[in-house]
This record gives sequence, structure tokens and C-alpha cells, in this order.
Amino acid sequence: MTRSRFIGRKDEPSGGDLDPRLEILRAHALGLPGATEDFPFGPEVMTFKVGGKLFGAVAWEESPLRVSLKCDPDRAAGLRETHAAIDVPRYFDRRHWNQVTVDGTIGDALLGELIGHSYDLVRASLPCRVRDALEADRPRETGAD
Repeated sequence: MTRSRFIGRKDEPSGGDLDPRLEILRAHALGLPGATEDFPFGPEVMTFKVGGKLFGAVAWEESPLRVSLKCDPDRAAGLRETHAAIDVPRYFDRRHWNQVTVDGTIGDALLGELIGHSYDLVRASLPCRVRDALEADRPRETGAD
């Protein structure tokens, strides 16, 4: 795994100060085909993109971590009603985005599913040629005969 741009910062908190769930969150996001990490809003906001379009943003120095993820509008409202750790985001359109507080009340499986949902929504909005290129990069599953 390549080291992220944020790891070598001079003002980075010592390794013990970083929220351990950050690596879980990053692994979910960067494990998706064509997903990239970027810092377009400054060094304190890590973003995840596919095809150059944003599907997640996290202020990685905060504790607890809060990640903003794209979400289907009907599902977004339901998630906010069901989970106290899911709320309207600070800086994104509340109809299409949720802010998830990664404080241990949301399990890793649900967090991974919400990241995947965000990725899928953004990927579906990409031009066909970009989606096809992502599909070509996806590892093929081999079935047992």
C-alpha cells in the first residue's frame, strides 16, 4: 500500500493520536476500483474520489472522525432517523449527503456499506467511457469448475 500524502506532514499528530478507525475507513474507500485519495480543500480534509468526482470527505485530524458520504435522498432521511451517528453534513447538500460520526456506534460493516453506496452513486453518474475503464481495471472473479 502506498503511503498517503497526510502521513509525512510535520504537524501530523503522533501515531498514537490518530483515530485508529481512520485506516479502516481508508481501506474501505480505497479498496474500491479506481478510488483515489486527494486533499483539494487543504491538508486537513481527506477526500475520496472515483473518476475525479467526490464520493467521500473526512476531517482526518478530528476525533471522533466524521465522514461525509453521498446517499440516495430517500435512504438518507431514513438513516438519519434510525442512527444517532448519522446526521446532516456541515458543508454538503443535505438531500444527497450524510455525515457519519465514526464513534463506534456504527459498525464497520455498515460503514463499508455506506461508503460503497456513495461510491456506486458517483460511479453511476460518470460517463460510460470512464465507467468502462473502471470495469476493465476490476479484478475478474474466477469460479471453480
